Amino acid sequence: MDRSLEAALDYIPSWLEFQLRLSRQPGCVVAVAHRGEIVLERAFGHADCLNGEALTPRHRFRVASLSKSVTAAGVMKLREQGRLRLDDRVGRYLAGLHPIIAQATISQVLSHGAGLFRDGVDYGYFAGRRPYPDTQELLADFKTPPAIEPDTRFKYSNHGFGLLGLVMEAVTGESYRSWIKREIIDAVGLAETVPDMPVAADAPFARGHTDEVLLGRRGLIAGDYTTGALVPASGCVSTAADMARFFGQLSPSSERSVISLESRREMTRRLRRNPHSSVEIYYGLGIISGEVDGWNWFGHSGGLPGYVTRSKVLPDQDLAVCVLTNAVDGLAELWINGAIHILHAFRQRGAPSVEVNGWKDRWWTVWGAVDLVPMGELVLVANPHLAKPFGDASELQVTGRDTARIALASGFFNHGEGAHRKRDDSGRITELWLAGDKLLPQSALAAEVEQQYIDAFGHP
Repeated sequence: MDRSLEAALDYIPSWLEFQLRLSRQPGCVVAVAHRGEIVLERAFGHADCLNGEALTPRHRFRVASLSKSVTAAGVMKLREQGRLRLDDRVGRYLAGLHPIIAQATISQVLSHGAGLFRDGVDYGYFAGRRPYPDTQELLADFKTPPAIEPDTRFKYSNHGFGLLGLVMEAVTGESYRSWIKREIIDAVGLAETVPDMPVAADAPFARGHTDEVLLGRRGLIAGDYTTGALVPASGCVSTAADMARFFGQLSPSSERSVISLESRREMTRRLRRNPHSSVEIYYGLGIISGEVDGWNWFGHSGGLPGYVTRSKVLPDQDLAVCVLTNAVDGLAELWINGAIHILHAFRQRGAPSVEVNGWKDRWWTVWGAVDLVPMGELVLVANPHLAKPFGDASELQVTGRDTARIALASGFFNHGEGAHRKRDDSGRITELWLAGDKLLPQSALAAEVEQQYIDAFGHP
């Protein structure tokens, strides 16, 4: 692992911890795998806000639709074994389907091109109003025609992946849960993953949470239900590290994988563009793909009541990133893109030199926090409040032990002016000056603000 990657992995937790506090989210776990090995794994916040249980990397989460990629890998393995073909019609394996649905191919369903309805006629199970559908309910929903004609556009369908699970059961002669656990989950070596609840009695489990706006506080969502016949679409319970490992081994560049190189290339190929979207993303076979900061990625998104999850593989960089959150308003998409933004910045600029490395620190003004982040021969003045902390960051050129010049800044800031640090008699750095602005450590500024604005707080 090169030094620039090490430096990025050092800053990501600092930024994420700040983001969690800023957003008042319950909890977040991040994991990064490099060439199949976990190189970062950190947890922040709480597994259960009601009792204050601290979140750890070992807590299991509902990873929701990340399960679709697990199912897709299973389909590809059955294809490699000659037990099914991607152009097989689903009606070959299942009776009683509407004739149009029966003609849908496995490939169409995997890529959400079969025109199927997303979640059936009553998906109150997503709101805790009813149990998830069983096999008979799922099949009953498929007696009606599809929502739109097949192959007319990308149209996401959880029910479609439930249908694939039934196809897999017909092919293998055993339950989806037992086959996928043995042939994919265990084969990859995912010791902290199960296809659905329950988890082992001694395995810690992160509870989900409602948002704070609706009730004026966060409510607890137990999250310990089964997803019934929709396990292939949304059932998996896992950790961030296991999901980083799983998605990482789907990369065509991975040296080891549960499926062949041909299957991985086919899964990750861009087949269908998402229409009517402000973000350019594509779908393959159980895989979403797109671009962040000029880097191509593939992976999947996920959401169940109380949980929002993301996993993205950067195949050209041999990196896999996973972010799991335990609230309905979890910021997993924002945070995984922010982590990739940080990785990209360090890859571009390089690890900090010896001359600038000692400037790394967090400083505060009444406007908020500022992070000094050394990269290459410069020190970036990052904004941890932002989703992408290095966006429009000023750059400091270090000129002495405690002196620097603002070598680059927005026209609205202090381009070309000086910067310096002050120390106390013991040599400890106590102040940072950016031009004429004095920044302090959090505790020092908090004491100053409380005294300065005491009347505004209504204190006696």
